[in-house]
Amino acid sequence: MARKLDRREFIAATGAIGIAGLAGCAGGGDGGEETTTTADDGMDGEETTTEDTGGNGDGTETRLSWHAGGTGGTYFPLSNEFKSVVEANTDFTLQVQSTGASVENVGSLARGNADFALIQNDVAFFAKNGTGIDAFDGNPVENLSGVATLYPETIHIVTLADTGIEQPSDLEGATINTGDLGSGTQVNANQILEALGIEDFSEQNTGFSQASDQLKNGDIDAAFVVGGWPVGAIEELAATEDVHIVPVEGDNRQAVKDAAPFYADDEIPSGTYGLENPAPTVSVQAMIATNAEQPEATVEAVSEAIFENVDDLTIKTDFISKETAQDGMSIDLHPGAQAYFG
Repeated sequence: MARKLDRREFIAATGAIGIAGLAGCAGGGDGGEETTTTADDGMDGEETTTEDTGGNGDGTETRLSWHAGGTGGTYFPLSNEFKSVVEANTDFTLQVQSTGASVENVGSLARGNADFALIQNDVAFFAKNGTGIDAFDGNPVENLSGVATLYPETIHIVTLADTGIEQPSDLEGATINTGDLGSGTQVNANQILEALGIEDFSEQNTGFSQASDQLKNGDIDAAFVVGGWPVGAIEELAATEDVHIVPVEGDNRQAVKDAAPFYADDEIPSGTYGLENPAPTVSVQAMIATNAEQPEATVEAVSEAIFENVDDLTIKTDFISKETAQDGMSIDLHPGAQAYFG
């Protein structure tokens, strides 16, 4: 049965997860488990933990922990491409980890369990200023520092053609996966649903890949996915199912943009996910963040390695460049990033 979503209930749940993560408590929620990847890490599959990695302030540590997102999104494969160019052009080794993405990654940076991470620019602003969502309300993450913005993080409201959901109003009474509990995706989903006037729905919380399975199995009616198109999990779903992206346009788009200053107009092109027509929507920005404890030379070297070798990347290369790397930057730059970008 669909239930009326209590906004206070959402905020409390998100805040509990975020605060637990920032405090370093065990059991940080559905997206809180940290795992390592051994793909191309040069360590013969030996597992390491984040406590063994990262800069120590004297410039001698060369192994850095880079926190990404779920394996079905864009953060994880893009981070592994960053790993390749950084390792090819510096003395640093990157350990890329799959995580629950933005909110969890902010907590990892705050605690020093991550040296670099990909996050959304809106979540970065909330965290740095101690506002916006309960996870950070009154608890600013003062050591959070910006490095570079990368590409639009497109808001996908994904459903299947046979659900009958064509427009945002059709989401009323639906079962909706809003992303991992406490994630930036969940924050966006609940902001957008409120802006669209959707009050009665049943909320599910998993990552991109699990949401795709839920759609295929009929366990949910729609899912929010935030990531640069094409998102791998949606591509996989579209290979076997008739995917529909719920459009956010006209008055609905303006209502979302009025709800928060981070949303911008965006569009998923025709042909993506088998779409016959472009799907209008909104987006935020993906960005690289670090913490104030990172040595200036480390951040400058990593920034230079990535942005001087964009030609060696294959993901989102239409957007990633040194010239646009400060567009939409929502927090202060780390001195190492300032040294490189000028």
